[in-house]
Amino acid sequence: MQEYDIIVLGTGLKECILSALLSSHGKRVLHIDKNPYYGGESASITPLEQLYKKFECSGPPSPLMGRGKDWNVDLIPKFFLVNGQLIQMLVHTGVMRYLDFKVIEGSYVYKAGKLHTVPATEEQALSSDLLGMFDKRRFRKLIHFILNYEGSDPRTHQDINPQKTTTGDLFRHFDLGLDVMEVMGHAMALHHSEDYLDKPCADSIKRIRLYLESMARYKSSPYLYPLNGLGELPQGFARLSAEHGGTYLVNRVVDEIVMENGKVAAVKSQGDLFRCKQLICGASYVPHRVKRVGRVIRVICLLNHPIKHTHEASSCHIIIPQTQLNRKSDVFISMVSCTHNVASEGMYIATVSTTIETSNPEKEVQPALDLMQPIMQKQVLLIKTFVSIRNLLVPSENGAKSQIFVTGSYDATTHFETECEDIKNMYHRITGTKFCFADAQNTIDESDDD
Repeated sequence: MQEYDIIVLGTGLKECILSALLSSHGKRVLHIDKNPYYGGESASITPLEQLYKKFECSGPPSPLMGRGKDWNVDLIPKFFLVNGQLIQMLVHTGVMRYLDFKVIEGSYVYKAGKLHTVPATEEQALSSDLLGMFDKRRFRKLIHFILNYEGSDPRTHQDINPQKTTTGDLFRHFDLGLDVMEVMGHAMALHHSEDYLDKPCADSIKRIRLYLESMARYKSSPYLYPLNGLGELPQGFARLSAEHGGTYLVNRVVDEIVMENGKVAAVKSQGDLFRCKQLICGASYVPHRVKRVGRVIRVICLLNHPIKHTHEASSCHIIIPQTQLNRKSDVFISMVSCTHNVASEGMYIATVSTTIETSNPEKEVQPALDLMQPIMQKQVLLIKTFVSIRNLLVPSENGAKSQIFVTGSYDATTHFETECEDIKNMYHRITGTKFCFADAQNTIDESDDD
C-alpha cells in the first residue's frame, strides 16, 4: 500500500495543470489514467487513421489527404489569448519552455452573411466596413476609455461606476449603435450570450482590455496556437509534475474509489491500493458526482483550402454572434493548418462549436459549415461522421466534505479563459489559497510568431 497527498484520475489538460501546480508546491501526487494517451477528452488524435477509427468512419482516409502521421487533430480546439491566463500559467510554471507558438493570422466576426475583420485598432476601426462614420469615432472613444481605465483610480472612470453601471449602460453612455455593441460584446469581450448587458461593466471592461492588449502584440489577431497541436500542453504539465516527484500510471483501470467516513481515503487500481487525502478527477470517473447543465456540439472539417473571405489566412478565429442566427449563444469557428504542423501539406482543420439549443444540433451549426464549402470528402460523411456531441458537466458539490474535486467539462468557446477560471477555482477549493500570478512575467519571445 502506497500513500500520497493527492491522487489525480485522468490526464486531461485541467488535471495535468492542477497536478503540476500541486506537485511543484511539495505535494506527493499520483496520476492514474485509464487511457494509454495524454489529454483525455481534450486529446489530440494522430495519425489521421486513428481519427477515422474514433469516429467509426468506413474505409481509410483518401490518399489526397497526404500522410496520416502528418495529422494531429484536436478534439476540443481552443486558442490562447496572448495576454490571457493560460499563457500566464505557462510562464509561471516554466512549461512555456517546452512549447513553440505561432500567431493566428486573423480574427473575424460574422455580420449579415459576411465575414469582417474584428476592428481592434484605430487603423482597423477607420477602415472597417462594420462601422459607420459616426460609429468609428464613438468606437475609438470607448477603446481609449478602456485602455486608460484603472479600477483603483476613479479619475479614469468618467463618471462610470464599474460595479453598478451595466455594460449596456456603458455602451449607451458612449452612444454606440447596436452593430458596434455586438462587435464589442461578442467578438472582443468574448461574451457568448446577451446576459452580460445587464451585469456590471467591470468584467466587460477587463475582457475588452485583455483583447486589445493581446491584439497590440502581433497586430493580426490576439490569439496564439502551439505548433504540433494542443496535445503538447498536458504532456508539458505532466513533465513538470514528474520533475517535482509526481508519478504517472497510464493505461490503467480504476476499480474503486474508497471512502471512509464520507471522505476519500484511497483508490483501488488493478489489485493495488493507493491511499490519499484528496482526489482530483474528470467527470467520467465519478458520474454520480456531476450534473448536466447543457450540451455542446463540435464538428471537425478537413479542408484543402482556407475559409473564404479570410484573405487566404492559414489560420483564423471566427465568431458568429447569436443575434445573427436568432440564437441564445454564439457559434465559434477555429481553423489551423499545415503551418502549425497539424495537417499534411496544403491542408486545413476547421472546427465549429456551439452550445446546443434545439433537438437538431447539426442544423444549428449549418450556417458555419456553409462558410467552409467545399468540405473534403463530403460524400464520405465528413460533416456527420466528425461530429461530437458532449454533455456539459459540472460538479454537483464543491468537494469540501468528500475531498473529491471534479473538473468541469470544456465549454463551446474557442479560447481558454473560462477553463482557466475553473482551474483557479478548483485550486482555491483544494488548497484553501488563491492561485497568484505575481511571479509570472507575461512575456513571449518575439520569435514565437516566426
